[in-house]
Amino acid sequence: MTVERFVCTLFVVLLAALPGAPAQQQLPTFSLPPHGIRINVVVNAKSGQPVTNLTQQDFTLLDNKTPRPITSFKIVSPAADQPTRVILLLDAVNMPYQALAYAREGVKKYLKSHEGELPYPTTLAILTDKGAQIVNDFSTDGNALSDLLEHQQIGLREINRDSEWSGVERLQICLTAFHQLASFASTLSGRKAVIWISPGWPLVSGPRINLGTRQEQEIFDDVVSLSNQLRRDDVTLYNTNPWGVGESLDRADYYENFLKAPVKPSDVQLGDLSVKVLAVHTGGLAIESNSDVSGMIDKCLVDLRSWYEITFDPLPADKPNEYHHIEVQLDQRALTARTTDGYYANPQVLEPQR
Repeated sequence: MTVERFVCTLFVVLLAALPGAPAQQQLPTFSLPPHGIRINVVVNAKSGQPVTNLTQQDFTLLDNKTPRPITSFKIVSPAADQPTRVILLLDAVNMPYQALAYAREGVKKYLKSHEGELPYPTTLAILTDKGAQIVNDFSTDGNALSDLLEHQQIGLREINRDSEWSGVERLQICLTAFHQLASFASTLSGRKAVIWISPGWPLVSGPRINLGTRQEQEIFDDVVSLSNQLRRDDVTLYNTNPWGVGESLDRADYYENFLKAPVKPSDVQLGDLSVKVLAVHTGGLAIESNSDVSGMIDKCLVDLRSWYEITFDPLPADKPNEYHHIEVQLDQRALTARTTDGYYANPQVLEPQR
């Protein structure tokens, strides 16, 4: 089987997994909301602790390097303002059995911390070669969730890792599951944090992967759709790698080659849809070289203590699917701001029906 044929098969499956996708690929136009672009901004001190006492005047927002007026500004406290939910996903597709067992114990340690009282309603999900399964309703009872995870049967994957194509096969499972998870999150109110516990998805990118025009367009459409959907639905993705210091630095950092968002179909590679890239682009984190699974989850959830909700009027788009990079600058140079990487203006792609 050729690489081109296998990649084509991957995206036929992905498109079939999108709910409500029409049979013919006519691309409708989706307008940006009339009230502008809304983003969540996390500000941290050098210590990593959140800074929550800034004012609108402390922020400068750039849309494609052009300053834009902030039309609304709010400091959000989830306990007082809106529900915030957490989805913890254990990836049994991309971890060998021993690493999976270690990650599972780390999740249980987190659930039992703070006397088992979780700060946010949390649900558990497990990814196997059968797909992603959410195993419980949202709960703040960490002890009960830990007990549930303890007795959860996680079947070993049936994918042949010795196969030359196992990377594409695993990527297919991961992307299909993530689309389903994103659709589920879109039905929930408030902000959602998805913590994907995994060394990452196969990048399936490089000189041996030659994409045709159709595959490039399908990947680009998926990038545009996911980027706008996750921002619109207040979903922030995090990736925590439980392999810790045993992970190859070259492998761990390779995703950084795909952090520049594609602006046209010919720019894309399958690595643009990797979990680490999606995490960074949503304003989340891709945490490497750390074997403390419980501590990594805590580090992700620091973002949810409080954040800034900012709305601005976007620049007009000159063409369909025009990418706009967002930068947030602060008057206090010792502070760092993290938010969504950008948005696609005048999107014309097949989006999942809500």
